[in-house]
Amino acid sequence: LAVAQLGKPGGFSNDPAVRIELPGNLAKVASSMKMMGMGAQVEQLEQSMNQAAELAVPQAQALLTSAVKKMTLKDAKAILAGPDDAATQYLNKTSREQLRASFLPIVKKATDQVGLAKQYNTFAGQAATFGVINTKDANVENYVTEQALNGLFEIIAQEETNIRNNPADAATRLAKTVFAAQ
Repeated sequence: LAVAQLGKPGGFSNDPAVRIELPGNLAKVASSMKMMGMGAQVEQLEQSMNQAAELAVPQAQALLTSAVKKMTLKDAKAILAGPDDAATQYLNKTSREQLRASFLPIVKKATDQVGLAKQYNTFAGQAATFGVINTKDANVENYVTEQALNGLFEIIAQEETNIRNNPADAATRLAKTVFAAQ
């Protein structure tokens, strides 16, 4: 469900909980750029970052399904007895690296189409050397990929909470989804 929610136009950009914006102090710089009449360029970059995430997320379905299929009985028991986000933690631990590898080329292709992405990398690289942003956020492709993964796991955690709070309703929703797809 998280993949379907996020992997469509507006999936990231229209959801304030997962919308990808420029990191840290670059967001403040972006505000200044908007006041200096460069708002359209900043918005284009942020929109392309969110669209890149929306294009990448559908790749998660197969990898998340594979992680569930590889789950052992011990893993399942630990999830049932674990904290409210135990299933999310399991999926994050077992599939995040593969998801990152799958998302990154899609994000890179999408962000390369926006001229500001190259400028972002140059500017953010310099900003990172001065401690304005984290070094890991100094590359637009890596930043968007991590934000896409964070958003995906945030929505999975919300869904897990809903399932744990109302398992009967979740079973009904799941059944409706499964049978509607057939």
